[in-house]
Amino acid sequence: MLAVLAAVLVVGAAVLVPVVLTRGDDDADGSDRSRASAAKVDTSNLDAVEEYTGLTNQHLAIGADHDYPQSPPVGGDHAPYWLECGVYDEPLPEEPLVHDLEHGTVVLTYRDDEVDAAGVRRLADQLPANGILAPYPDQEPSVVITVWGRQLALTGADDPRIGLFVAAYGAGDTAPEPFASCHGGVHPDDLPSTDTSA
Repeated sequence: MLAVLAAVLVVGAAVLVPVVLTRGDDDADGSDRSRASAAKVDTSNLDAVEEYTGLTNQHLAIGADHDYPQSPPVGGDHAPYWLECGVYDEPLPEEPLVHDLEHGTVVLTYRDDEVDAAGVRRLADQLPANGILAPYPDQEPSVVITVWGRQLALTGADDPRIGLFVAAYGAGDTAPEPFASCHGGVHPDDLPSTDTSA
């Protein structure tokens, strides 16, 4: 009887110790959990695209701030000027960026604490001509792709859904001004000033 009890305890310990150790490791490193949950995402389709409707598109006063419910924003009232297409290494002001979305621009944003220089280059290589790439430190996912009214959280710079999303939404069909383009926009260093004292 004592031998059977000892055997049960040994088997129980053999099962429980690895489970407890594994949970401790996951709690100690949140990035392992992120990678594990990212591994569970189906990257073969666009089923996870979030859709937003009823977005307003009025022009704000020059230099006015606006609170957007999504981060990054997917549309709404915006600056009367837009940003030039391209790759930026600094976060961009939201109000003119939303004007780009109104023009049918594809916006790729990333967390620069999670995407390295090689990842940024991979994202830039996938950016369409009517596109903007910039860091966006306030977003939760490491990479997000957005057009007016549509947004997809990505698993990283290698997520195959970037190409699928651009193919499905890159023509700007969801935008109020789908063929206006981001070309001819303002560079962030040249944004209009609200200073009227001069």
